[in-house]
This record gives sequence, structure tokens and C-alpha cells, in this order.
Amino acid sequence: MKKRMPLIIAAAALLLFSGLFLFLYFYNDTLRFHHMTEEFFAEAFRQDSLSLHYTLAEPSDYLQKPSPATLPLYSRQSRQEAAAALENQLLILQEINPERLNQQDRYTWSLLVPYLENELAGARCEYYEEPLTPSSGMQSQLPVLLAEYSFRTKEDLEDYLEILESVPAYLESLAQYEKEKANAGLFMTKSDASNIVKQCDTIMDPDLLSAGEHFLQTTFQERAEALVQEGLLTGEEMELYIAENNRILTTLVAPAYIALADAVFLLSGSGTHEGGLCELPSGGAYYLYLLRHNTGTSRTPEEIQVLLSDRFQLCYQNLQALVETYREQTGNTSISLQDIPAFPFQDAQEVLTDLQQRIQTDFPPLDALTKTLPTCRTKAVAESMEEFTSPAFYLTPPIDDMGDNVIYVNNASTSPGLELYTTLAHEGYPGHLYQTVYSQLYENSRTKNPVRSALFYGGFVEGWAYYVENISYGYASDVLLANGASNITPLLVDIACLERNLQVNLYCLLDLSIHYYGATRQDIYRSLAAFGISDKDTADTIYDYIRTEPTTYLKYYLGYLEILSLQDKAKELWGQDYTPLRFHTFLLQAGPSDFSNLEKRLTETPITRSTIAYTQTEKKLAMR
Repeated sequence: MKKRMPLIIAAAALLLFSGLFLFLYFYNDTLRFHHMTEEFFAEAFRQDSLSLHYTLAEPSDYLQKPSPATLPLYSRQSRQEAAAALENQLLILQEINPERLNQQDRYTWSLLVPYLENELAGARCEYYEEPLTPSSGMQSQLPVLLAEYSFRTKEDLEDYLEILESVPAYLESLAQYEKEKANAGLFMTKSDASNIVKQCDTIMDPDLLSAGEHFLQTTFQERAEALVQEGLLTGEEMELYIAENNRILTTLVAPAYIALADAVFLLSGSGTHEGGLCELPSGGAYYLYLLRHNTGTSRTPEEIQVLLSDRFQLCYQNLQALVETYREQTGNTSISLQDIPAFPFQDAQEVLTDLQQRIQTDFPPLDALTKTLPTCRTKAVAESMEEFTSPAFYLTPPIDDMGDNVIYVNNASTSPGLELYTTLAHEGYPGHLYQTVYSQLYENSRTKNPVRSALFYGGFVEGWAYYVENISYGYASDVLLANGASNITPLLVDIACLERNLQVNLYCLLDLSIHYYGATRQDIYRSLAAFGISDKDTADTIYDYIRTEPTTYLKYYLGYLEILSLQDKAKELWGQDYTPLRFHTFLLQAGPSDFSNLEKRLTETPITRSTIAYTQTEKKLAMR
């Protein structure tokens, strides 16, 4: 026995050493990956207090808040530094063996590598980014983000005022960037410049400011009053802060908007290019970058065109069949979607409540992930912003506080009835709000690494919202039938759905035509006329929107088609075990991703009894 002890000790030591070696072997890559992703996340918000506030409620858990709170400045140096950082981060990632990471980190690694490669490609196309577009530029986005900046604490309010004070420097940096764009021969058209000047003059309306009725004044007071009610602020302090907010708006922010308008006006006419991106020296490369960045697809433009054309033909054939059925059943030769009955709901909140009830069978419930269900407030877009704002939009909450959600509705461009119902399905349930909250809560339950929230996957996010918007047309038919509508109503609703799909598909094809194939304004006139759009002003509006917002429609519709493609793949793989609930759960738990990685994740998921049965708990919860 004593003679064998040294052998046992040696064997134990060998096992211990081997275990330690294997631990360090795998742990080293894990440690490097976590360090790199933490740095990447921190760098994304280092000088951007506004984005940080919208991303994290408690940033001290992840990174140091900028002090004072500030907005990032546009400068060539900062863009070059960002590109160099991307290159270094990519090199670090490529040195890490993903097989040594756990499953969650491995998937994040597979997302990060192509994401950073594409961002680096975009960074090489200097001065092609346009932060001041007529439809979604920062001149109109910034006030909305400021108006919804939440005051959870007195410190938040003070940070907000610091951010507000940094607006002049931010806008001045945008003006300098536009001057550099002009010097590079890449300045906007004269008509675009005119629109930007008009917006800058309108947004900070001096009459509303002097009357204390500007939405940046009224919303500030509402948020400050809430702090008083919670005992976090005294009435006297509130009055002082309100006075300070008014001072900054009138003496700093409003003049800064005027200065930006003046800078754009002085540059107006220096832009010589009025066509698609492909006509510019690096425009083709930049368009390919935008395709990857905004849609998450790996398809070539040629493949996308074929996919869109095939889908257009299918939708058109289905529409013709529906129209013929409608005529046979009614004897009417003409169709009017105005014949769709009014909905029984009085406001947006009632619509959202109805949608929450209707999704329970085919979508996993949020209460499987949280004891406190998220709230949702709907707000009307301020009248002064209606002309420059989309029909509706959802503001994402911080990833560590998903409880309070806000949807803005533009009453000037969103009609009540079917349009409002499907719009709220897109923005709320089971659209953006539901997807954002579910995917983030699921991600939070699996990892404390926040890096994925710094990645943008517009194709997944908008594709999901457009996918469920299409589903909501069926819900709408059920609502109307339950409230006495005739059996012909679902036909009209389906026709409305197909007409919308055909329209958005057409705009996607025009996007490719303008920015990849070089179609001119006259070419687009002819294309639109072939589809019954012969009014020149309407055609100009369509052309100019697509010209200034490349790949925006593709973000929605191509993302939707990619999801349909994944759905077909899931049905093929899962066979009789396919259910909408299982497919939706797969997408939501994967979270925002590019579609190549989603397909790989789908095909590599083993088909076992456990994976088939994993939705049983979800089903029980959904059927409560």
C-alpha cells in the first residue's frame, strides 16, 4: 500500500495538471472574447450619452458614464479612429477559436465577425453616410429622442440638461461634416438641402418656444413633475430646472438649429449628383455595404432581384384570383377598400389589448420570462413634427429595464381602422415591442454580456415586424367578423394586404434599379406609370424617398422574405413537428441576427425529443 502511494500521487498530479491545462486552454479564448466584446460595447457609447441612456438604465454595471453627459461629434479623425478600432477588434476575433467558447458566446462570435467585416467595408467609403436626410435625418430624430429621454432619477434630469447643452457642438460638427462632403463632391441635392433648411426652421418653432408650448418644454415639465410626485425632486428644484431647460432651448438649441440651416443653405447648389449610388466612384461598394448592414442578407443584388420578382408575380396572381372571387360573390366590377367596416376600437390602447389576446396561441408568452409584464404607452407625434415623422414608431427601452415601452402614432399619416390596427401590430404586438422585449429578456437570462445590443440587424427587426403585420390582417378579419361584418369583408382585407405587399415589393425593385443598376428619374416615371402611378408629383416623391433612403424598403420586405425562407426551411426540417409557435420561438430566442447565421443555427439544431417537446411549457402558458 505504501509503495503504491507515489504512483497515486503522481497520477493525481498528472490529472490535476491536465485539467488545469485544459481549463486554461479553453478559458484563455473565453477571457479574450469577453474582454474584446466588453471593450467593443463600451466604445460604442464612450462619447454618446443619449444612446447609452436608451441602451442601459444602470450603465455603471457595464461601463463608466461620460461626464459631463454629451453627444458624439462628427469628425474625420473620430471616423478614422473608429475604423482602426474595427480593424483591431476583427483581428482579435479572428485569433479566437470559436470552438473553445460556450454555445452562447460561439453564436455571438459568428455574428460579430461578418458584422465587423461589413462595418469596416462601409468605413472605407468616406463621406457617403448622410446624417441629414429629409425623411430620417438627425435634425428631426434628435428632438424626438430628447423628448422621450426618461427621468428615473434627479441625476438623469441633470444629465439631460448637459446633453441639451451639447446640442450646439453636435449640430456644428454635422455642419462641418456636410462642408467636407461638399468638398468631396458628395453634397446633397438642392431640393434636399431646401427640405433640411425648412425642417431646421420649423422644428424649433420660436412662437411655440416663447409661449412655453414647444414639445421639448411640455415633455420636460411632465417628466420633472413625475420626479416630484415620486419624492425625488422638490417643487422649488423643479421650477429651477424648468427655467434652465427653457434657457438652453431658447438661447442655445434654437440658435444652433438656425446655424445648421444657414450652413446647409450656403452649401446648397454645390451638390451635382442627383441619381443613384452606383453613379458615384465608391457608390457601388457603399450600396453593397448598406444591403448587408440594413437587411442582414448575404444574397447578391441579382439574387435579390430574382427573389423580389418571383414574389411580385406570385402576389399579383393571388390578387387577381381574390379580385375575381370578389366579383363573382358580389357582382361588383369595381372594388373599394373604403367598404371595409369600421373597427370597434376607440383608441390605440384597445387595439393593443386585442392584439395581445390574439397572439397567445402562436407566439410564446412573455410571462414565461418575466413576472412583471411590460407596459406600453401610445403617444401622438407633436403637430410640429408630423410632416417629418413616419406614420408610427416604437422606442426601444434599455436592455436592463424592459418594463416601460412607448409607441408614437402620427395622426396626420395613420388612418383609423385597418391601417391603425396593422400598424400597431407592426409596432406593438406581436411586432417590435413584443419581439424586442422577448428576445432581450431571453438573452439576459442566458448571458450578462450586452454586446449584441450594440449590433444593428434591421433586416431581422423590421422583417419580423413586417412578417407579423401580414399575419395581423387575418386578426383584423376575425375582429370584423366577430362584430357583424359580412363574409365578404375578409376578401377585402386580404386584397388590402396583397396590394400593400405589391407596393412595397415594387419600391424594393426600384431601389435596386436606382442604386445598383443606375435607373434615372425618367426610367422610374415609366416604371411607375406601368403600375398606374402617372402623377408626376407622386412619382417624384417616391423617387426622391428611395434616392435619399437607399435599402430602407428592402430592410422591411427583404427581411420579411428571408423570414419566409427560414420558415420553409423549418417546415422541411421539422416535418409534422413544425408549428408556428415553435418557429416563432426559434426566431425570438435566436434574437436579432443576420440571416446566414440564422439558417445555420436552424439547420444545426438537433432534432430530438427534447427539442420537439421544448414548447410544451410555452403552450400551457399560452393557453391560460
